[in-house]
Amino acid sequence: MPPAIKYLFDFLDDAAKQHNITDPEVAYTWKCNSLLLRFWVNIIKNPDFVFDIHKTAIVDSCLSVVAQCFNDICSTTDQNSSKDSQSLKSLFAKDIPVFKKSVSTYFEDIQRMPAVSDQDLNVFLAEMSKMSTNNFTKENALVELYSYVQKYSNEINESLEAESLTEAQEFPERQDNVITNTTVPSNV
Repeated sequence: MPPAIKYLFDFLDDAAKQHNITDPEVAYTWKCNSLLLRFWVNIIKNPDFVFDIHKTAIVDSCLSVVAQCFNDICSTTDQNSSKDSQSLKSLFAKDIPVFKKSVSTYFEDIQRMPAVSDQDLNVFLAEMSKMSTNNFTKENALVELYSYVQKYSNEINESLEAESLTEAQEFPERQDNVITNTTVPSNV
């Protein structure tokens, strides 16, 4: 378990206590929103945010079903399905209670873990930062920007040409020169 998740969940539990919130569903909802719904559902529903892929309409529909399943799992109310329910609701209807129990068990397991100190969290985050140092360099960022500009050069030029200020400063021609005269190192 990443210490950041334990730290966040303890923070949410402490916030509930500090504000005299005694309904356990509130902290449960905060935890679901912070990790499962806002993070995982977003990645599941939008894999193109993380990976360089094209998402077809069929794949989008399938991912929407999985995302809806996550929403139903995190709901504190029971989602009763009937023969008139949407097919995506009834697809996972018998599995939702099992998944809900798994989420509750996961949250309880995290709650039983020893607290993470500020110092331990800072050490963990520093280690994560060091592991990523070579991945996030100025050169890599420039290569990614170059790839984007090269891929969408026609659309960018059309937008630049539509603006009188950028046209007067010859931005479209400058962009073409950059694309034409730039070589990207293979080791970046």
